[in-house]
Amino acid sequence: VGFTGTQRGMTEAQYATVGELLLAWFPHLTTPTPTRAVTFHHGDCVGADEQAHVIARICGYFIVIHPPVDPRKRAWCTGDFMMTLAPYLDRNAAIVRSTEVLVATPGETTEQLRSGTWATIRRARGLRRPIVIVYPDGHHEGAP
Repeated sequence: VGFTGTQRGMTEAQYATVGELLLAWFPHLTTPTPTRAVTFHHGDCVGADEQAHVIARICGYFIVIHPPVDPRKRAWCTGDFMMTLAPYLDRNAAIVRSTEVLVATPGETTEQLRSGTWATIRRARGLRRPIVIVYPDGHHEGAP
């Protein structure tokens, strides 16, 4: 599972919905093979990434962090595996390429051109990855 979200942080409604989704998906994503972990990838940014990290940890996901080169908005989360530092757009592309589904929590209800969250959604669309967008009011569209 890949994650992208606003640096302003999720609304309470988004937080609750993401928690419900990650908890519901976890048993369905596991396989009988102990060598395959159920992973959660995020970009280690303040705000939504940091919040989703907490949810994923509580649910039991193996957390892979894709940290940005620029540390100014980094959350400094502690995961199970740390990827190498990368520029924001490269890091976001790596999250999409590394996962089977993208969960996105944008701060807006309409697509924005100058937004890392929406750029990551567009990248996932381009790679035909399933996307679940959780809007600020908590409703979501899309399915894995």
